[in-house]
Amino acid sequence: LKILRKLIFLFLYISYISSAQQTLFQSIFHDNIERHYIIHIPDSYNDKLSFPLVLCFHGYGGNASGMSYTNFNYVSDTANFIVVYPQGTLMKGKTHWNVGGWTLDSNTDDLGFIINLLDSLSEKYNINQSRIYSTGMSNGGYMSFLLACQLSERIAAIASVTGSMTPQTFNLCNPKHPTPILQIHGTNDQVVPYNGKPKWTLSINHILEYWINYNNCDISPTEIFFPDININDGSTVKKLTWLNGDSSVVIEHLIVNGGGHDWFGAWGNMDINSSEEIWRFFSKYDIHGRISR
Repeated sequence: LKILRKLIFLFLYISYISSAQQTLFQSIFHDNIERHYIIHIPDSYNDKLSFPLVLCFHGYGGNASGMSYTNFNYVSDTANFIVVYPQGTLMKGKTHWNVGGWTLDSNTDDLGFIINLLDSLSEKYNINQSRIYSTGMSNGGYMSFLLACQLSERIAAIASVTGSMTPQTFNLCNPKHPTPILQIHGTNDQVVPYNGKPKWTLSINHILEYWINYNNCDISPTEIFFPDININDGSTVKKLTWLNGDSSVVIEHLIVNGGGHDWFGAWGNMDINSSEEIWRFFSKYDIHGRISR
């Protein structure tokens, strides 16, 4: 079974890199487990210059190669950052990230894996240590919040697409610096409900309130509406921004009214492109806050 899994992963990887020579399949050992990841290095990479790094986590039951739908490799090539897609381990036959909630039965040390991974990547590549970011879909969004809570000394900002925080992540959250947060979520998400489920996931308003208060942002947000350029997708997008946080950080929420459990721009709502919005957000910040231009 182990050999079969490796062959399947290798096949997916070969399919994934067929048009990208700078996309590499690699692995490290952590906790006596071989942990896989895919790394995409833009053509502009120069080891004499330090490059930002974006971690992009797949959802529950997903895999690293499947994250090609984000099109982050293209964004990486055009905006000059390295993107890494870590691979989760199996729990009850499903790939996952150990974030509490529905993954409470997991004993995988995913936090330790990411620490080890960042150390390993920092030895191989010239990474700007003040510009490491995390994003992900669903369970990958939960994992990004876990990093913001428990590895904030290395994570400058996060963006969650259809993810949230479990009660376990929330109760142990201990960020070390003002942290920009971008939350992208549909109001009609049937997998990670917008209004939460007390036993395993917090409501989106609850997590936003936590980070708004932690960052000392304005209580009331600014509000803008995106043009409804695709009237057939059954949804519209509003952006809420809580300004004036410590170190000039902000909290942003792209609320997709009528939107489902989607990576918007790849499927579902087509008025926004999630990956482009995420990099637009990340590019403004390093671990010290707003970057002076």
